[in-house]
Amino acid sequence: MNKHFFIKFVTSPDVDPLKCFVGLGCAAQAINDGHKVDIFFAAGAVQMLHTECISKLNEAIDAPSGMYLSFINTIKNGSSGIHCSTQSQAHFGVTEESSEALIEGLNLNWSGPPGVIALAASSDVTMVY
Repeated sequence: MNKHFFIKFVTSPDVDPLKCFVGLGCAAQAINDGHKVDIFFAAGAVQMLHTECISKLNEAIDAPSGMYLSFINTIKNGSSGIHCSTQSQAHFGVTEESSEALIEGLNLNWSGPPGVIALAASSDVTMVY
């Protein structure tokens, strides 16, 4: 039976890169298993959507080359939605109008607390990393 997963990332990759990596792996696995998956990046975790984070995170946990990008590509291609905090991104100098720092092809849904609450309320399973 397929479930609707809501996976929220709030941990900065600078604070706990392993937790971030594990969360991405779980999100990718849920997608690969055929579940509906909505992902929300907030607080310091919005950096995980920045291009510069790809190599930093791989190096921080000594992951196999390309693994982080593989998880991101699975999420980009298979999630129901990738959501991010408008205010959190702005804190790091990224806006909808100025999104050059972001990984290409994300098709982000920019939101805030109302989006988080709506996604959590409609999900069967909530996971937070």
